[in-house]
Amino acid sequence: MNIKWKIKRFEALSTTELYDLLQLRAEVFVVEQNCVYQDIDGKDQKALHLIGEDNGITVAYARLFKPNDYFKEASIGRVVVKPSYRDKKLGHILMREAIYYIKQQFGETRITISAQLYLKKFYESHEFIQTSETYLEDDIPHIEMKRI
Repeated sequence: MNIKWKIKRFEALSTTELYDLLQLRAEVFVVEQNCVYQDIDGKDQKALHLIGEDNGITVAYARLFKPNDYFKEASIGRVVVKPSYRDKKLGHILMREAIYYIKQQFGETRITISAQLYLKKFYESHEFIQTSETYLEDDIPHIEMKRI
C-alpha cells in the first residue's frame, strides 16, 4: 500500500476525481449502510477535498471545511475508506492527514464533527470528545464531537 494524498478545492477536481470520490461515498454511505439520503448536499463547493489514492484508485476521502462553512469551528466530514482497505488502519491515517491539513490550510486546531455513534471510540483516539446527546441524521445515530 502506497497512498498518495491530494488536497484540492472543488474547482480543481478533475471530472474523474469527482466521479471516483462520489462513487466511493455512494458505495459506503448509501449502499453499504443501506441509507437513502442526499449525499450531493451543496457543500462540496465550499470544501477542500482530501483524497487518498493507491495506484490511481480512490481508497480514502474526507471533506474539510473552514470555520463557519459547516460548523462554527473548522470541520471534517464524509470520512470514508474503501471497504477492502479497512484492515490497513487507513482510517487513522486519513484522520491524521485531515487534522494536519485543517491546521495547514486554515490555521485551525479546533474542529467539530458530526460522527456516527458507532465510531465514537475511533474519533476519541484522535482526541475528539462527545459534546452532544445522540441524534438521528438520515436515520443513523450521530453525536457531535469536538477536538480542542
